[in-house]
Amino acid sequence: MSSHPVGVHVGSGLTEGNEVEDGGVLARAAEVDASAVQVFLADPQDWKAPAPRPDTEELRAAELTVFVHAPYVLNVASTNNRIRIPSRKLLGQHAAASAAIGAAGMVVHGGHVTGKDDPAAGFDNWRKLFERQAADGGFPVPVLVENTAGGDKAMARELDALARLWEAVGEFGAGFVLDTCHAWAAGWDLSSVVDDVRAITGRIDLVHLNDSRDEAGSMRDRHAPLGEGQIPEELLLGVARSAGCPVVLETPGDAASHAGEIARVRAALA
Repeated sequence: MSSHPVGVHVGSGLTEGNEVEDGGVLARAAEVDASAVQVFLADPQDWKAPAPRPDTEELRAAELTVFVHAPYVLNVASTNNRIRIPSRKLLGQHAAASAAIGAAGMVVHGGHVTGKDDPAAGFDNWRKLFERQAADGGFPVPVLVENTAGGDKAMARELDALARLWEAVGEFGAGFVLDTCHAWAAGWDLSSVVDDVRAITGRIDLVHLNDSRDEAGSMRDRHAPLGEGQIPEELLLGVARSAGCPVVLETPGDAASHAGEIARVRAALA
C-alpha cells in the first residue's frame, strides 16, 4: 500500500437499519477510484454506541486505507461532567469499533472549554483521557486529533494551543490530522503549515484536503471543492506533497467531481 493513499469521506455506507446501502463503502470507493476512505460508524450528531458493521470482513480484506471519524458531539476537553464523561466512554467505544474494521486511525476534534473555564483544564482533561487509557493498555487504534477552525477556547485552533495540547498528550502517541480548511480559517500559513505543525507534534498522520468558501482567518468551517474556494489549489497540493501521508477529501460534490479531485491529488503526489 502506498504511503500516500488518496480518498474521500463516504459517510457510513449503511442504512438506518444497519444494512449495506447500494454497495456501501467499497462501492463508493471504487466509483471514485479511491485508495482511502473516511467513514462514520454511527450518527455523528448522536451519542449512540456504534453497532457491529455487516461489512466488517469486507473492509478488513479490502486494499483500502480506512479512517474513522468520531462523532462531532464528543468533547473530551469539556469541564462539564455531563459532556466529558460520556465523551470518554463513546470515544472508547468508537476506538474499539474502529479496530474491528481494521481502521488505520480514528479522527476526533480537539474540542474546547467554555465560559470562564481556564483552557488549562481542557488540556489536562485530554491528558487524563490518554493516561487512563494507557493504564488499560492504550487505545486499540491510533487516535488522531484534528485542528479546528474556530472557538475562543479551542484546544487545537491556534498553534500555541496545539503546543500546549501536545505537551499533555504527545507522550501517549497521539496522532494529528491537518485539515487545510480549518487551518486556513484559523489564519495558519499554509505555505509553512506542515513544518509548523511537525515542529510541535513531530507528525502528521492524515491530511483533510479541503478548500474553503471563506477568506483566511474567517474562523468559518465551510468546505469547497479543490480549486473552487479561496485557497489556491497549488497551495493545497503543496500541503499534500509536504505532509507525505494519506489524504482524504471532505469536499462537497458528486462522484464525478470527487474522482477528478482524487486524480489531481494523485498526480501531484506522483
